[in-house]
Parts: sequence; structure tokens; C-alpha cells
Amino acid sequence: MRSANPALKSTTFNKFGGTSFSKQMTLSGTVYKTFILLVILMASSFYTWHQYNLGEPVGHLIMIGVIGGLISALIIAFVPRTAPLLAPVYAALEGLAVGGISANFESQFNGITMQAAALTFGTLFALLLAYMLRIIKVTHNFRLIVFSATAGIMLVYLTSFILGFFGIDIPYLHSSGPIGIGISLFIVVIAALNLVLDFDFIEYGASQRVPKYMEWYGAFGLMVTLVWLYFEILHLLAKIRRN
Repeated sequence: MRSANPALKSTTFNKFGGTSFSKQMTLSGTVYKTFILLVILMASSFYTWHQYNLGEPVGHLIMIGVIGGLISALIIAFVPRTAPLLAPVYAALEGLAVGGISANFESQFNGITMQAAALTFGTLFALLLAYMLRIIKVTHNFRLIVFSATAGIMLVYLTSFILGFFGIDIPYLHSSGPIGIGISLFIVVIAALNLVLDFDFIEYGASQRVPKYMEWYGAFGLMVTLVWLYFEILHLLAKIRRN
């Protein structure tokens, strides 16, 4: 069992070792927790969106969201038991960043955020249906391909971030030409396929009868992928608009 999502590690369930718990993780419970986190994220993002449209500075809110979200995500990833407390905190902090960044894109390209959100949720539900009907099957090779591609993308992003301090750009990565759009489209596909691995991870966790708090952990992991997918779609649409 392997997930390309760093929050949903393959070894997460190993420590429970078949132990029986009175309150156990369920699929319905995880769906409910995911819905709660989405509501929190949307409420938080609406705040920074509103502040941006009022002409108020939101740069500090975006930084708080990014840094705070990263810290809370790392804690949850290493200590899953903290998920019931920190997953809502992560959603609220991430919402600050999502709202501010989305408002900035919207000011440049009218209607782009609604398009990105619609495509994100459309992709989520389409892949969920395909997974439930077993149209898409998570095999060892499927996991290996998605995991390797995701690791490669993260490595490229990290390299781009470091080179940015020296004023160096990776060719085509951020360009709006055909190659740049093709790269963004590839990344969107890989981000979307990570959702399938997340579904598989959550289903496996529920079958292992792990403790109830793992519902929050599974919901958190799914949120990480959804936010990533949303931003990648947003960047893809922006490149297409610029072209």
C-alpha cells in the first residue's frame, strides 16, 4: 500500500497491527470530516478574498496561511493522532492562502477561479465515480507510476524554488507557450491521479478498522491533494488565458 501523497504514507496503518478499537474509521465518517474541512477552508478563503476586494493588504495573511499550513501539515503527517485538532486548523490556514491567491488571479482573469473550482470538484467526483465502479483500478504499477511522477514534480518545484533565489528560471516551467501549457497539463493529470491513490488509501484504512481519529487524517490527506490540484488547474487556466 503506497500513496504518493506525503500525508498519506504507506506505513501509517502498520503501527496499529490489527488492534481492535471501540470506535473505528469508516468511509462515511471520512467523507463527513472532509466536508467539514472544505467548509472551513471555503469560509477562511472567503475572508481573504473579501479583504483583497476591499483593497486591504493580504500578503501577510497569505504568508501566515502558507507557513502555518505547512507547519500544521507536517505535525499531522508525523503525529496522526493530532489530526482531529490540527486538520481544521490546517484547513483554516490554507484557506487564507487560497483566498488571497485566488483573488489575485481573479483580478487578472475574470471568472478564472470559478472555472478552476468547478474543474477541481468535477475531477474529484468523476474520479471518485470511476474508482467506485472500478473503472480505474489501483495496481502496483499504477501506484509506482503516480508516485514516481509526483516525486519528480516535487523535485522540479524544489529546484525551481532554490534557483529562484539566484534569478534563474527553469525553461518552459512557467511559460505560457505550448510547451509550458503541456507541462502544466501533465502536472494536473498527475495531481488528479493522486486523488485515486487517496481514495484507495482511505478505503484500505477503513477496512483495517483503525481508530476513529484516522478519519480526520484521511480527510486531511485528501484536502492536501485537492488544494494542490486546484492551484495547478488555476495555473493551467492562467497560462491558456495569457497565450
